[in-house]
Amino acid sequence: MKYLVLLIVLAVVVGVWRSRRPPASGPEKAAPRAPVLPQDMVACSHCGVHVPRTEALMLGQHAYCCAEHRRQHSA
Repeated sequence: MKYLVLLIVLAVVVGVWRSRRPPASGPEKAAPRAPVLPQDMVACSHCGVHVPRTEALMLGQHAYCCAEHRRQHSA
C-alpha cells in the first residue's frame, strides 16, 4: 500500500514539474503563404474543360487543355 501512495505522489510531482517547464523549442513553423489570387479560366475549344489561362495551350484565339486536343484541331 505504501508503494502505491509513493507512486501516486511521484506521478503528481512529475506532472507538476513537467507542466511548469518552458516548452521545448520544436521545429519552427513556416511563415504563412500569401493567398493565391484567382486566375482567368478558359474553356478548351475541343472538350470544354476549363483550365487556367496560364496553363492553357493557345492556338490563335482558341485555348486547349492539352497538346493532343490542340493537335487534333490543327489537323
